[in-house]
Amino acid sequence: MDKEKALEKMNAFSANTMVEHLGIEFTDLSPEHVCGKMPVDHRTVQPYGLLHGGASAALAETLGSVAGGMHIDRDNQWIVGVEINCNHLKSATDGFVHGKATPIKIGKKIHVWNIEIKNDDGDMVAVSRLTLAVIHKR
Repeated sequence: MDKEKALEKMNAFSANTMVEHLGIEFTDLSPEHVCGKMPVDHRTVQPYGLLHGGASAALAETLGSVAGGMHIDRDNQWIVGVEINCNHLKSATDGFVHGKATPIKIGKKIHVWNIEIKNDDGDMVAVSRLTLAVIHKR
């Protein structure tokens, strides 16, 4: 499947989920990374008008989980989040934030992903580390 069709399929798969509600859109993917963007708007800001840290964490977990899912046998395995941390480095009040998930470790049972989130100007807004477990379907 070509990249454009894969991105279209991934974005369609997010319909009627929190991913769609937050406006997250996948923008690039390869075995080495998954990228996406999220608007900084009424859905993703806290009452002071700043990007909500939970929205940044949701973007990070979304990108990392999809990236991890590209490295498992999806007929027989699932990938689930075990732990996430997110350091908020700079505020954002408008535009989009852009995330990129890259692997730190892809193992048989555990994956660890680094997710960098930047604003439209390329400034680092947040950095996150996501640990995923590979579990077998029953």
